[in-house]
Amino acid sequence: MSKQLVVERAARAAERFGAAADAVDAAAADVLGINRTDLRILGAVVDGALTAGQVAEAVGLSPAAATTAIQRLVARGHLTREPDPADRRRAVVELTASARRQAELIYGPVGEAGVAALQRWTAAELEVIADFLERGEALQREHAARVRAMAPVRPS
Repeated sequence: MSKQLVVERAARAAERFGAAADAVDAAAADVLGINRTDLRILGAVVDGALTAGQVAEAVGLSPAAATTAIQRLVARGHLTREPDPADRRRAVVELTASARRQAELIYGPVGEAGVAALQRWTAAELEVIADFLERGEALQREHAARVRAMAPVRPS
């Protein structure tokens, strides 16, 4: 098979992989009864408590939009909002035990199956795969910023 055909095959596979991951996230949002932005917030706090400002930065929202989404997630029982032990003037948000269990039920099997699938490749092959994914992530983030910059300026 020519290099061009392999490049095209890899590009199509990467596109389908992204779409499949997106389908899992869409299903997860449906199961949790939330929208995709709220799901991104839950993903941002899965590794530990964050302030509202940190959440906003992590998911690319304005502080006001992040605060509104956090309030929705607290009301739905997915997040807790408590004073920051390091600075009582700020609040931190964390997943509730219930949300953590649901996330594990949804994403745990995906992660386990993914790790099991990676076991079939050699360390050298995994280096190439990791490089591809890391470069792909950087490329996607760069183009997300480019596309966001295309948005029309809205009057305040």
